[in-house]
Amino acid sequence: MSLFSPAEPAPPEGARDDDHDLVERLKPVLMLDSAEPAPPLALGYSVIRTAGKSPSSKFHIVPLPGGMVIEYAIWHDWDIQHLYDLEHVWVHVDAGGAVARVEGSMHGMRVAIDDGGGLPEMQGTRPVLYVEPGKHAIWGVSRIMRFIAGARIAEMCGPDAGSGGIHLGNTFAENGAWSATAEQHRLARLAMKRAAFVPRFDFPAPAAEPALVPWTALEHWIPKRMQALISALSETVPHLEAILLDCGDTLIDEATEVKRPGSEVVITAEEIPFAMDAVRALHERGYRLALVADGPRETFENMLKPRGIWALMEAHVISGDVGAHKPSPKMFSAALAGLDLQEAAKPHIVMVGNNLSRDICGANEFGLISLFVAWSKRRSHQPATPQEAPDFRIDRLDQLVAMIEAIELALPERETAHE
Repeated sequence: MSLFSPAEPAPPEGARDDDHDLVERLKPVLMLDSAEPAPPLALGYSVIRTAGKSPSSKFHIVPLPGGMVIEYAIWHDWDIQHLYDLEHVWVHVDAGGAVARVEGSMHGMRVAIDDGGGLPEMQGTRPVLYVEPGKHAIWGVSRIMRFIAGARIAEMCGPDAGSGGIHLGNTFAENGAWSATAEQHRLARLAMKRAAFVPRFDFPAPAAEPALVPWTALEHWIPKRMQALISALSETVPHLEAILLDCGDTLIDEATEVKRPGSEVVITAEEIPFAMDAVRALHERGYRLALVADGPRETFENMLKPRGIWALMEAHVISGDVGAHKPSPKMFSAALAGLDLQEAAKPHIVMVGNNLSRDICGANEFGLISLFVAWSKRRSHQPATPQEAPDFRIDRLDQLVAMIEAIELALPERETAHE
């Protein structure tokens, strides 16, 4: 069970058929790296006696004359780079019932598996296969795996963990069995980044084996399992609930403001370099955004609507509407209400602003995570009180997305669901 997998639905059970005993006798022994975070949960088998399209993969299968191919579809909830992983082993059986050849899936390919003598290592009638750490490609010899691909495997299990999000390039998803929002993709990537590990390339004897069921039973179960996995992400993966954004000298350069004569309403101003791109990138990653700014509403509509940013924010909390300025808790309470978030969400909300006495102090006193944007030199960068000391700081807006992602990745493990 992974750190973000639900307990249900459990691996399927299938009625024993006439081939079950044969399939059980020849099923592969899957050797896992001792640090592997996502072991297989089920083996779905098909017995193929005539040439044709594989029941569970993209390949064309041709049995030996008078023989058969036992196709084992190996289900892992995820590999280290994406949610959903279906690997394969093909055991070719000759007319006499002996194992004649073994093939395995390897990063989209089908490759012969052997230890130099035509067959892999055998444990009685069962081929012994080595599962690539993190990615689950099938190998016949572990030392060759490490020699040929060890450095790349380590990269995939470490710096590149989570790069794929939720896998949608498979037959199930393409046929509408599941879909994913930007937030769900982000949470899946986050969960796998949190599960990043260093492969050990040692492969102890398996303590338990995955359930063995007909492919038809596994095929029926996989969509239900994926739906449960995706639904569970928001409850099981620690994540940021919202990003609150100031505007003046956080997104818009106050030094360039032109105000309507006789009023405080800003008509035009220049954006801070990279600011709008950063907001768009946060939205594309599925973060919930809200404006929390001091001034008249018309100012922020003038600044953000023409740039397409206003519509990316789910709530617009403006002092002119609230009747209070930051650091008043009324501003932050209004943001929670506008986002329909509860008090318990506070430790998972970031306030981004340039003003230590308003944005940072207000966020700290309200129990939010504070992020100081030090781009402008118009106001002090030195906290006057401990309450003005920010949790985090950036100097340019092209650093915002990376900082938000780093904050999210570092959230405590146990603080996940808000009740």
